[in-house]
Amino acid sequence: MGVESVFTDSLQIGSFYRRLNHQLLTLRQYVVDAPMDYASSGVDIDAEGAAIASLIESLSGSVRKPGTRGAPVPLPGGFGGIIEFGDSCLALATDGVGSKLQLANQLGRYQGVGIDCVAMNVNDLLCVGAEPLAFVDYIAVPETDPDTHSVIGGSLAEACSRARITLAGGETATLPGIVTELDLSGTALGWFPAGQAITGEHLEAGDVVIGLPSSGVHSNGYTLLRAIVDKSGLSLSDTAPFDTNHPGREIEGANKSGATLGEVLLNPTRIYVDPIIDLIDSCRHGNGPCASEDIKAIAHITGGGLSNLLRLHDSLGWHISNPLPIPPEFNWMADTGPVENLEMHRVFNMGMGMCIAVSEGVSEKVEKWLAERLSGTRIVGVKSGKVAC
Repeated sequence: MGVESVFTDSLQIGSFYRRLNHQLLTLRQYVVDAPMDYASSGVDIDAEGAAIASLIESLSGSVRKPGTRGAPVPLPGGFGGIIEFGDSCLALATDGVGSKLQLANQLGRYQGVGIDCVAMNVNDLLCVGAEPLAFVDYIAVPETDPDTHSVIGGSLAEACSRARITLAGGETATLPGIVTELDLSGTALGWFPAGQAITGEHLEAGDVVIGLPSSGVHSNGYTLLRAIVDKSGLSLSDTAPFDTNHPGREIEGANKSGATLGEVLLNPTRIYVDPIIDLIDSCRHGNGPCASEDIKAIAHITGGGLSNLLRLHDSLGWHISNPLPIPPEFNWMADTGPVENLEMHRVFNMGMGMCIAVSEGVSEKVEKWLAERLSGTRIVGVKSGKVAC
């Protein structure tokens, strides 16, 4: 082989590797910058919904007959289970803190997780118009630690004070080999007068939606959130890489010199018993800003983000034209992922933890009444004539 041929082959090989290297860099850039979503992080909302539907379909009917105590009361929305109890109805909800606990376990910071656990349950009860009464907890650990249990007990006590309920009992299980880190869940009991459930069935186009601000991420979407934190390369102990100030909320237990990323992401879920139960009670007794019939629906914005609004009516949609301000951690998450805007709103509360739909004619009175008790509450949209969020 001549020198010229070797030289030509070398140029071709060098060109090939340059092209290959360029393509690999392009691919790497695409992979790095490809939008992240909940499903690729490990939680498929659609598959989860299908699994829940399959579970419900396999359940048999209640042995309790209509008209007897304990008989089921079917209600749309699925925010709580309802049973008859004489002149009243009892409502039950069960939930846990979820993978937010993995951040708490990582930092050994449990001061807020009891609040999260109670909040996720009592907030669901509010959605059917039920006043929360009592709560029982379940703690599962790989090994017992009295100090950790003490902190969680204090957190649960604080949560029950905020929710104005009784901590009626609980259970602790040590399960080495089954659980690898602490898990916390619970069940809440509430009540409302028979025939006075808030169901969403009387919603109509033109009804006004009032948004109540969240305290942050609350307790949903943490599988995606943790993937974003991992990608950022930041430690949970690092100072938050954004201005944590946001109207109407504080980062509980944050260092005065600046909140860390972990403190922001572990900020406890807001409990909405005050002001929502006060609103419902005052309206039922005739001294509120509207008649009880004007409170059409209440939605807890949890897993599934703003799509929870669609649980309230099977044909009407929502037009959110004036959303609440988005807390800064959500913008950081969207930019860091990156996560597309639609996916952010499908997974997270985006600053609105609860919403109430009321008749158009009383909406401004109800908005004013609520805003006096929870700063940042405001009208965010209307019920539209078709399913569209």
